[in-house]
Parts: sequence; C-alpha cells; structure tokens
Amino acid sequence: MPEFCQFNDQNMEYSFSEEFAKQADEQDPLKAYREQYLFPQHNGEPCIYFTGNSLGLQPKTAKAALEQELDDWAKHGVEGHFDAKNPWFSYHELFTHPLAELVGAKPEEVVAMNGLTTNLHLLMVSFYQPYGSRYKILCEGKAFPSDQYALESQVRFHGYQPEDALIELHPREGEHTIRLEDTLKAIEDHKDEIALIMIGGVNYYTGQLWDMETITKAGHEIGAKVGWDLAHGAGNVPLKLHDWGVDFAAWCSYKYLNSGPGSISGAFIHEKHVTNKNLIRFAGWWGQDKETRFLMEKGFNPIPTAESWQLSNAPVFAMAIHKAALDIFQKAGINNLRKKAVKLTGYLEYVIQQVSEKSGDVSFEIITPTNPEERGCQLSILCHGKGKELFDFLTQNGVIADWREPNVIRVAPVPMYNSFMDVYRFGKILEQAS
Repeated sequence: MPEFCQFNDQNMEYSFSEEFAKQADEQDPLKAYREQYLFPQHNGEPCIYFTGNSLGLQPKTAKAALEQELDDWAKHGVEGHFDAKNPWFSYHELFTHPLAELVGAKPEEVVAMNGLTTNLHLLMVSFYQPYGSRYKILCEGKAFPSDQYALESQVRFHGYQPEDALIELHPREGEHTIRLEDTLKAIEDHKDEIALIMIGGVNYYTGQLWDMETITKAGHEIGAKVGWDLAHGAGNVPLKLHDWGVDFAAWCSYKYLNSGPGSISGAFIHEKHVTNKNLIRFAGWWGQDKETRFLMEKGFNPIPTAESWQLSNAPVFAMAIHKAALDIFQKAGINNLRKKAVKLTGYLEYVIQQVSEKSGDVSFEIITPTNPEERGCQLSILCHGKGKELFDFLTQNGVIADWREPNVIRVAPVPMYNSFMDVYRFGKILEQAS
C-alpha cells in the first residue's frame, strides 16, 4: 500500500482519487463505528451526511434503549424509579463518569439535565452577578441567536441595557474569525468593567475553535468569571475544563453526541464552586440533598456537586438514548476521534481546494481557520458565484449539509461515522456543480 496512505502518519499526503479514499478508509482504526449508525437514504444508498454539527445520526442501539424504559414503565409503573433495570431515581448518575471523561472534568463537576439554553440561564444566575462598575459581559458578536437572546435577557434582568452591558467581539475588517490577540486586548481594555466572559467554544458559523485555556486565564486575572457554550465543542474536540479552571460550561447532546433531537443537555461547574452553599442558584427538588429529599421540608440544602443545579427529576426517555450514544463514545475515545477528525477535515479542505481551482463560474472560500488547532471537524464554505443554487444541487444529489445566510454552506465530516469516501464523493458532486 502506498506510504501516503498510512493512517497514523501525521503528515498524510492527500490525493483526490477514489483509490486514496478507499485506502484511507481501510486503514482507519475507527471504521467499524460507521456501521453502528443509521443513515438517511438517497436513491437506495446512504446519503453523504455532513450535518452532524446540527443533528447527529441515530445510533442503532437507540431504539432498544428506549424500548427498555418503555417496558420497565409498563412492568413497574411508578416503582420503576427504583426497580427498573436502570432505576429512574438515579438515572442521571449514569452519565457522571462518561461526561467527566468527555469534557475533562472531575465526576462531581458534571451533570446531565435540562436543555442547553436553560442550563446557560441557570449557570448565569450563579456566575453573572454584576456590581458597581463591573457589570459587563464579554461575548461574541453574532453569536448563535439563542446565546444572544440569553445574554440580552440576563443583563436586562439586572437592570442594564444590552447596548451598554454587552461587549461584542468581531473579526477585523476583511477577516472572518476573531483573533486571540484582539480578544485579550478587549479583556485588558475593559478589565474593570467585565463581570463575565461567555463565548461559544467552537463558533457555530465559522467553525473557529477558541483558545479556551488562554482566555479563561486572562478573564480570571482581571477578576471575571468565565463560562463556555460548548454546543459545537462537546464530542467534537478534546476538552480540559477542570485543568483550564473554567467556572462553568454547558452543551447539548444532539449534535456530535448523537442523542436525538432536543435531547438532554450537560453542564459543568468547577469543583471550587460546587461545595459553596452560599453561591446563588435557582433551586429545585432534584438539587436537594439526597438523604433528605423525600422529607419534603423547607430549606434548600444543595448536593455538594454539580447535581445541585438540577431542578426536576430525570427525563428518562431522552436520557436512555443519550446513554446509548455515550456508550459508543466511551469505546471510541474522544482523543482517537480527534486524530481521525484532523485527517478527515484536512482531506475535505484539500478536496474543496482542488475543485475550486478547476471550477469555472463558482469558487469556494473556506472561512474556517486552516490551522487544525483552531477548528473542529466543521468547515464553512463561502460560495462565490452560485450560493443557494449550489446548495440545492448538493441536496438533490444526496448531500445533507447546512445552509446559512447569506452564502455559507457548513459541512462537517464527523469522525465517528463519516468516511474518506464520503469526502471523495462529496468532491465529485461539488465538481459537477461548479
């Protein structure tokens, strides 16, 4: 086999050919995981599914996992809280170690609960506590709309106006991503005003991966709290939230974590905060000390872990699929997935460039950073020439990608189930369109 196809070679030499793609897939140590997912079909064949950054594919084990809980409900009724195969009372505890491993945390620092934006609000209750001149939030300009709305409503809740209280970071003119030095300068320039830094760890639009460790350290040096929305980070890139000293983070599970539409979210709170009973939080029954929860007494006594941010008992049906998905992640390993992602995304970048150089009336500009250390597995393509017409052509030919106005196509070759042949086939379809 040609040396350029050695999968473990960090400097894999790409070739826009079917032979290369087949050889790379053959050498892929994670290739078997593709068979554990269900692909939408196009003309009787699996489509090229490049939108796992929006909704991940269904694990084949999801149906049985959900049926198990339905069967236990039928068999036990309310007693399923204690007698089900996976007792519902403690169901969320099944995620403690898998999530801690996934995001680089200690077990007591993570919990599966609620939805993403709900968790961000609950965490900002605790970590956005403005006072005096320190009341501003440093964030991305043009963040995902849900984050924008959450931040705007938080500052209004405290009596401030978003136009004043939100410091938005933007790319320099003519650029698409935000430079680290500009972020650090903004932190220094507003060091006496910033109460909170809250940014999406991987930008949903450009795919830019932020230097979370450096920004967290800079935020703490000026006395601010630092939190991250990891909707596009969890399951995409390795994280070390505990070691980085992050105050809080939240993520969804329906993108890279393949846990189903609108499924359960996850939250991280650093250990330095979880035992602080005086830290303000919105309390609920499921955050109450487990030994006294069923005494139904007044007086909230928080569990000394991230669990104390829980409000209600576990949504078991959603969690059943989440467990099935995380079981696969534990076997594959996030670091192994990352190694493949770097090669797979690099190959997609190469193929797009090859097609763009040969195209006639359309060209492609990748606005995602070229440095693998500054991106996950998503590439955002700025289309000069055809735009929506090109996207529609891709869809008609079996490519499921994502369109973002005004003229960006987001494609994400997810290492868990996408292949080098997927990338090659995508390139050939893109070649036809241009």
